[in-house]
Amino acid sequence: MIAEFEGLIDEFTIIEQGRALLTMDADGARSRFKKIRARFTQAPPELKLPGALDVRRDGRELELFCNGSSDALLEILRAAQPEDLRCESLSLEEIFVASKTLTHGLV
Repeated sequence: MIAEFEGLIDEFTIIEQGRALLTMDADGARSRFKKIRARFTQAPPELKLPGALDVRRDGRELELFCNGSSDALLEILRAAQPEDLRCESLSLEEIFVASKTLTHGLV
């Protein structure tokens, strides 16, 4: 249901078991939390991806979630010459669903 109200939310707090995990303004969260997708012509090379909070491999594709380190990760991935590379902001709902991973080390 978050998606229905996303345009109306200026600031939010994610609470787990009575403890605030994250409080941010919505625009700041969208610019900070990113999903990066890279598709290669063959299996992705083994890359050191510092700052990636979650890396998922599926065939020729990599999907990374990051908290503020997207520029450095994009440079590393560009150097590996993917055939397609995309970076997008997470929606507030995606941030909520991935909050444990995305806020690791913040609290």
